Amino acid sequence: MSPIYNLPNLLTLLRIVLIPVFVVVFYLPMAWAHEAATVIFVLAAITDWLDGYLARRMQLVSALGAFLDPVADKLMVATALVLVVQADPQVAIAVAAAVIIGREITISALREWMAELGKRTRVSVSEIGKFKTAAQMAAIALLIYRDDVWEIPVYTVGLVLLYVAVVLTLWSMTLYLRAAWPSLSGDDTTARLPQDLQ
Repeated sequence: MSPIYNLPNLLTLLRIVLIPVFVVVFYLPMAWAHEAATVIFVLAAITDWLDGYLARRMQLVSALGAFLDPVADKLMVATALVLVVQADPQVAIAVAAAVIIGREITISALREWMAELGKRTRVSVSEIGKFKTAAQMAAIALLIYRDDVWEIPVYTVGLVLLYVAVVLTLWSMTLYLRAAWPSLSGDDTTARLPQDLQ
């Protein structure tokens, strides 16, 4: 079976296809639009976990999947953050979104540069990255949903989680840069980067 047609890769492609659907639903002039957009975002987040799990469980890890998975994740997160900022353009949300998106651009550039040097990451997945991703996905889902549930201030909780994600984002970026610094400064040729997949 061609790698592009295996189940994990199809789930990843589904996540990419869901992005324009998510944007359109977010802007629908319907009372249920935000609820539907939240469902789509949560579905995308679930496929993010599921495609990686299935790829490992079914031994279907492929170069295409390794490329598409982080691209799909970052496209969905960046798109969602832009929409959240546009819907509520307050400084607190804009700064958090800028930090998260800026971190992704920085780490992507760093990975590309390290790959050109022939450095391969061989460290296990960072626990910080897992917590960051969980906080980030939960925060965005709550900020998209907006409305209180059983007197729980959903939007406020989402904003708090967003800043938890920002702290973890900066922390994981610091670990990346610290691990890469010997190569960046020219002091070492064997630096290894933490494999924070998110």
